[in-house]
Amino acid sequence: MAKPMPVKPGARLFIATLLCTIYCSVSATGAAVHIRQTAFIAGQDGTPPGWTTWAARPEIAPRTFVDSVHHRSGQGSLAISGASNASEYGGWEFQVSGVNPGKWYRFTAYYRAEGVEYESQRVVSRLDWGAANGRRAGQPDYPYQVSPAGDWKEVTLDAPAPPDATTVKLQLYLANSPQGTVYWDDIAFDEIPDPAPRPVTIATINLYPRETGSPEASVRAFLENIEQSIQQPTDVILLGEAINVVGSGKHMAEAAEPIPGATTARLAEVARRRKTYLVSGMIEREGHTVYNAAVVFDRGGNLIGKYRKVYLPREEIEAGVTPGNAYPVFQTDFGRVGVMICWDVQYTDPARALALQGAEIILMPIWAGSELLEKARAYENHLFLVTSSYDEHTEIIDPNGEVVVKSPQLGTPAITTIDLNRRYVDPWLGDMRGRLVKEIRLHVGNLGQTPDCTPELRQWK
Repeated sequence: MAKPMPVKPGARLFIATLLCTIYCSVSATGAAVHIRQTAFIAGQDGTPPGWTTWAARPEIAPRTFVDSVHHRSGQGSLAISGASNASEYGGWEFQVSGVNPGKWYRFTAYYRAEGVEYESQRVVSRLDWGAANGRRAGQPDYPYQVSPAGDWKEVTLDAPAPPDATTVKLQLYLANSPQGTVYWDDIAFDEIPDPAPRPVTIATINLYPRETGSPEASVRAFLENIEQSIQQPTDVILLGEAINVVGSGKHMAEAAEPIPGATTARLAEVARRRKTYLVSGMIEREGHTVYNAAVVFDRGGNLIGKYRKVYLPREEIEAGVTPGNAYPVFQTDFGRVGVMICWDVQYTDPARALALQGAEIILMPIWAGSELLEKARAYENHLFLVTSSYDEHTEIIDPNGEVVVKSPQLGTPAITTIDLNRRYVDPWLGDMRGRLVKEIRLHVGNLGQTPDCTPELRQWK
């Protein structure tokens, strides 16, 4: 067997640079930036071409290295180890030039974590925009949309460059994970077309039936109100809480019925005929158990799910109602929606659990409650909140906590079209939607670990 020829250090660096050029495919075609980074090879200083390492102080710097064992594509990933340092925070950075102010970009990266607790807080990626004068442009964006990809996880974000941005640092960090290691691979940054608006027309009913005499008549009052008051096409219609009880003169247990059942059949027909999603509160019976529930129908009239009210006021407990124990999120053809019911708004965790699962709109049947708390839940979770009420305003609230529209009077719905692709960005704080997901620390105080914590919150511990 022929003995391999020795390679000089300078030649190794040249080969590493050449391979990185081939596999990383760092390019800018015209004014559009397209970055591909994979098959990482360490140069003489231990870093791949174009990459640097960062930590706020040397004492908290993690161990950074190119790992040849863990990788998705070409051999070699960017590794960060906590190195048994509880105060560790830092990692890898790559600066991209040629950014066009106002243009939209898509960041994609894959990571694999070992020994990392609370990944949602401790595996961090950021887009840190820079201006021509060397200062920060706007505020950093936090890629927060994570999805499984085999043994790896994909992190993505679409975001516009701030008005004065000319560069961006792609930052891949590990935070405060002394026994953890994270491997990063297949990193991409691409200019993309500006996203089109994502309009959603919402109609929410403001009706309080009284003395109807039966659950069936109360439900009929809501269905007739839809026909009389909503003439335009809608993407979703929201009805009130417990529509098969309100005004009927019946107790909850008397009016409770199975799901699916007679009331859901009537609601399904409306959704199907109007080609709209429809959400309504109703009292459900399952065996001897009674729930304060809400049902969700798609445009075809299919029952795609239900939510059982988690927080019950004492009146409902005394009436023998049982609380639910989950916060489901429903995928629609316009986005992700969650449901809350009335007393849920008194507590922070229902809206928070829905937001952390990606809900963009919360639909909330409510008898009456605190309008201040309704605004707070929308604002603190950076999503839309829609109410259908009896003893207060029926309204649609935006992610800034501002009322977009409210019903002018009883019997008249609140109707408006919102844009789910609009960004609500604070000039000092940036896009708090991404920061909420990446910064919330549910593990502190065992908020994500208590035995009675719902699965939706426990996954964020």
